[in-house]
Amino acid sequence: MKLSVIVLILCCQVFAEDKLLHIDLAIVGCSDSDGVDMYGLDGEELWYADFKKGEGVVALPPFVDPMSFPEQYGAAVGNQGACKANLATSIKAYKNPPETIAPPHSSIYPRDDVELGVENTLICHVSGFYPKPVRVRWTRNNQNVTEGVHLGSPCPKNDLTFNQFSSLTFTPEEGDIYGCTVEHKGLTEPLTRIWEPEVSQPSVGPAVFCGVGLTLGLLGVATGTFFLIKGNQCN
Repeated sequence: MKLSVIVLILCCQVFAEDKLLHIDLAIVGCSDSDGVDMYGLDGEELWYADFKKGEGVVALPPFVDPMSFPEQYGAAVGNQGACKANLATSIKAYKNPPETIAPPHSSIYPRDDVELGVENTLICHVSGFYPKPVRVRWTRNNQNVTEGVHLGSPCPKNDLTFNQFSSLTFTPEEGDIYGCTVEHKGLTEPLTRIWEPEVSQPSVGPAVFCGVGLTLGLLGVATGTFFLIKGNQCN
């Protein structure tokens, strides 16, 4: 079935003394079977409408000052009605251009310094992809891992591509190999990044040098004492 889509993007830039301070972003989109309505600020998603659950979702992390979006879901439903009413006209006006697809990039790294046997968090950063969504899978020693996995919401960037973070709570052990695999319609095959614990071992160099230095010093003292005693005997 041919899928028809219309997306309206509003971007407001706030300036002060010729310096860009903030970028406010609003995206309203609809298709024959789906819709999107979200608001963001400076590349961070603030709120989006979950039309499947019939509610608005505040996408801010728990550590920021709380914000509310009263009646915003009702407005989002209204936006979808207007969008779908204009869908056919917009498709004809824009000649139904093909959907732009951007494949994701990914990186994997630990949140804290790695200590064997100490609980930590692995972070998989997926960036530069369009459209949503991506699928992220974690593995440990080539075995799928689901416990301790968290997947954040996609966050829009200024170029209208998306960032998304997935994390895995784990306890690093020597010899373990972890993988983060990303799947997206822009990829011809899944993209996998590998991470394994690298814990620096204390160098034996300083200890060896100290031991050699101490031995030579004691030999020097013994030699000096021997010649001192011999000299006294000659006198």
